[in-house]
Amino acid sequence: MQRAGAAAAAEIALRYRDRLDSGVLVLIGPGNNGGDGWVIARALRSAGVRVRVAEPVPAKTDDARAERTLAIETFSADEITALSTTVSDRGEAIVLDALLGTGATGAPRGEIAAAVAVANEMRARGAVVVAIDVPSGVDASTGATAGVAIHADLTLAFGAMKRGLVCNRDTCGAIAVLDIGLPAGDGGDLVPRLVDERWVAENVPPIGAEAHKGIRKKIAIVGGAQGMAGATILAARAALRSSAGMVKVVVAKESFAAVQEAEPYALASTWPVDDAEVSESITGWADAVVIGPGLGRSNASRETLERVLRVWRGPTLLDADALTLWEGRTSELAALLGGRPALITPHPVEFSRISGASVEEVLNSRFDIGARVAAELSVVVLLKGVPTVITAADGRRLVSASGTPALAAAGSGDVLSGIGGVMLAQIGDPFAAAAVSAWVHGRAAERVPVPPGSGVRGIVLDDIVNELRDAWTFDTRPNRYPVLAELPGVPLAQ
Repeated sequence: MQRAGAAAAAEIALRYRDRLDSGVLVLIGPGNNGGDGWVIARALRSAGVRVRVAEPVPAKTDDARAERTLAIETFSADEITALSTTVSDRGEAIVLDALLGTGATGAPRGEIAAAVAVANEMRARGAVVVAIDVPSGVDASTGATAGVAIHADLTLAFGAMKRGLVCNRDTCGAIAVLDIGLPAGDGGDLVPRLVDERWVAENVPPIGAEAHKGIRKKIAIVGGAQGMAGATILAARAALRSSAGMVKVVVAKESFAAVQEAEPYALASTWPVDDAEVSESITGWADAVVIGPGLGRSNASRETLERVLRVWRGPTLLDADALTLWEGRTSELAALLGGRPALITPHPVEFSRISGASVEEVLNSRFDIGARVAAELSVVVLLKGVPTVITAADGRRLVSASGTPALAAAGSGDVLSGIGGVMLAQIGDPFAAAAVSAWVHGRAAERVPVPPGSGVRGIVLDDIVNELRDAWTFDTRPNRYPVLAELPGVPLAQ
């Protein structure tokens, strides 16, 4: 507890040095999260910061009571708001939320709820709110809020990233995980293995000076039914921005002219009408095949999907309609995939269709629900969303939390498919390819310049595709100690 509190106090002093002169209000709860708050309050007070402590309910754990005893002697009577006394706003520039920790469930009640309301009111008038381990009122395992909850600008998590933090980015603000000496992997099921920049850099293969288009790989993208050429265009552009050596779009004849005109750097052909055409235009040419962007759900779409999967036996990425067309027929899909290196990239509704689970079940179990489908199909499942969860057939799991609400637009999944096809061909391992693709996809969105207060309004998918040019440049320096991992705040419109 002392190590955690000291690390948090140092991080607050570093990040908000210009606000310390205006004082810090520390809201302290009854459990060990409150004990952390007492340690932080004492550390900041010892550093000369004007600190006021509000303790709406008494300490209940031995550790919290011990830290309270150590800290309280350093404060004068007017620096501590007594139990059950209404917490007031005295103009502090920083509010520290140490009310409820990871073990709390349900909505804050009584005096705790009143303290939460004061913190949010102070934030509304300009104070910065820092939550310790998890914002009070946010469920650490699901991110759900049953009632009032702290809206934090920064959440300082201890030891590892909690599931609830990456599921409720709006409420948690920026997130920093601090090293407090816990063993790696400690934290159990609450803790996802988060994909970060260094992990991605280690898994993206370099392109050497002797590289040619064959080394950079050839990607075929099958889709583009009539009226849906844009999906394959987006996928092709993303693939080209992701270092593909060559890209071929295979579309319905009605879309052929549109894709040729919109993306002249890609080759184009029409949907194959028999197995021989698949062999000629795809099997003898591609290193990986992406099927789904704008494919549609017509009989011709279904025939094209099944024909390509029957003849092409190499690395395959299935997205969008290439998944929906297998609704109720996943055993047939498993047989057709035949254990090849394969990646599927459904959003929750598409996953619902192929799994038989309701959309609500998918959303409530996003960290675990991919395992059964991954094992049944012998594929890697990339379940899109906030966060994106990648699950291998053997049960391995990774989580990517990069991205912004700019990705919540039609066509975003097509951009991801283009990236994923290239990584599948270049890396070879669908699990690593999926994790790299998801993170880079989100990083490109984060890189789009956002005017203050605009959130993501005005951003279109071409802006994100253009940012892929620099999203492949990685900073591999170690994090600044004691920060183990960090997620930026999500830009929101005012």
